Amino acid sequence: MEQKKLLIVDDSRVSRMMIRSLVQAKRPHWTLLEAANGDEALASVAEGGVDYCTMDINMPGMDGTEVTERLLKKHPTVRLVLFSANVQESQKARASALGVLFVAKPVTERSVSEALQYFESTPS
Repeated sequence: MEQKKLLIVDDSRVSRMMIRSLVQAKRPHWTLLEAANGDEALASVAEGGVDYCTMDINMPGMDGTEVTERLLKKHPTVRLVLFSANVQESQKARASALGVLFVAKPVTERSVSEALQYFESTPS
């Protein structure tokens, strides 16, 4: 089984814990990292080896779309999903323009499964 590394970025500890537990149940062999804000996320990816990332949009400081833009500029191979309760078309369009998947919160087994399917699909 292929060892993958997933970075979970969300200012909500509860959201991070829920994503972690749902991913661990489905992909127990993956390494899971967490970041509570954009700066922690960028530092974690800079350390290397992150394959996938779930990113909350609404966070204090840098929002998730800004972090995503910076992250992908330096690490274009990272597959990324933006999670947000803000399901406005503008957010979906921004995600699409960045070449990432938008997944609506709340964090559920279904939303995490959607992210996992995206991560493991062949990049276009």
